[in-house]
Amino acid sequence: MIPPRSVTIVGASLAGLRAAETLRREGYDGSITMIGDEPHLPYDRPPLSKQILSGEWPPERSGLTSAEALADAGIELLTSKRAIGFDLATRQLEFGDGGTLVVDGLILATGARCRRLRATDHLAGVHVLRGLDDVEGLRRELDTGPSRVVVVGAGFIGAEVAATVRTAGFEVTLVEAEATPLARVLGSEIGEVCAEIHRDHGVDLRTGVGVVSVEGSRRVESVGLSDGSRVAADILVVGIGVVPNTEWLEDSGLTIDNGVVCDQTSLAAPGVVAAGDVARWPNPRFNEVMRVEHWDNAVEQGAHAARRLLVDDSAAVAFAPVPWFWSDQYDRKIQMAGRGRPGDEMHLATGSFAERRFAVLYGRAGRLVGVVGFNRPRHVMRYKSMIEDGVSFENAVSADV
Repeated sequence: MIPPRSVTIVGASLAGLRAAETLRREGYDGSITMIGDEPHLPYDRPPLSKQILSGEWPPERSGLTSAEALADAGIELLTSKRAIGFDLATRQLEFGDGGTLVVDGLILATGARCRRLRATDHLAGVHVLRGLDDVEGLRRELDTGPSRVVVVGAGFIGAEVAATVRTAGFEVTLVEAEATPLARVLGSEIGEVCAEIHRDHGVDLRTGVGVVSVEGSRRVESVGLSDGSRVAADILVVGIGVVPNTEWLEDSGLTIDNGVVCDQTSLAAPGVVAAGDVARWPNPRFNEVMRVEHWDNAVEQGAHAARRLLVDDSAAVAFAPVPWFWSDQYDRKIQMAGRGRPGDEMHLATGSFAERRFAVLYGRAGRLVGVVGFNRPRHVMRYKSMIEDGVSFENAVSADV
């Protein structure tokens, strides 16, 4: 196969950066252009809701590379440049500033954006947390000394924000529409452990209720809930999930369905691959079409997608990872590997829910498919290896870890 004469990466994200770096490590000597719509160099997102929000780290510590390192690697970075269209037939990218670019190899790593509550754009004090500008804006408001913070959505980002803000001494109300936080990911029993941790730290956790109104003239003042209650708020943080950034690709000729649809090798079309939060592909390890929004997946799929551009179809391999992520909340490190879900067989492998230090295994169709650990990193990594090896659920349960 003749490699592309040039590679363009849309998205100066973790996945995009790892793709660019991998191309160079694989010996690719063509031109590489990485295009980002933010003014920043690529940065790490996990610290945003924790160390950066708390003020423990300065924002610049989240950086993943430097301008000098990119220049040394022959990677051109264009910042504050938004792609608004692509035509697969002509290979032409269109940008918001009116410019165009005809590409050869193309890596799509445009990530995702936060869902927002309707009719809140006019109100000060309403925040989401996805990017560096988001966390800096929220941090500035927290520094002014508000007393009441409402977080909507007890998923991992919302829970991390609630934990960070509560630890800083603010009054926090955490609102979750489901009866138990994270039940769709971890199951209701483990989700209840998460709920208890927040309540024990003084968070006012409201479950089974949704937001029906946000009141305020110029600034948020209160939040109305579906049970008829109203919660006073100086700051409102919305953490109700994300949407993949694919609107600009709707008329491109690529298949778009909750992400850029790829084959199992990360190929979306000849010479076009996708990686990270925006990519949706069939993972043969779990026989599941998935889109994964975790740090580790961005790293691994960015590298895999880059290598895919450099080989022909006969040499392409499937991207079949065991997804893995972590969340830090107070003094608990929550880790999950695999694809556990409600309805799976579950086994408490070590520890106890009472002490909130445990590892739980998930089994499906006789196979070990997932593990969740609270302050059990060694166990999570050991069972992750078993998932990769295709170990049966029975053997995993009986293993001495």
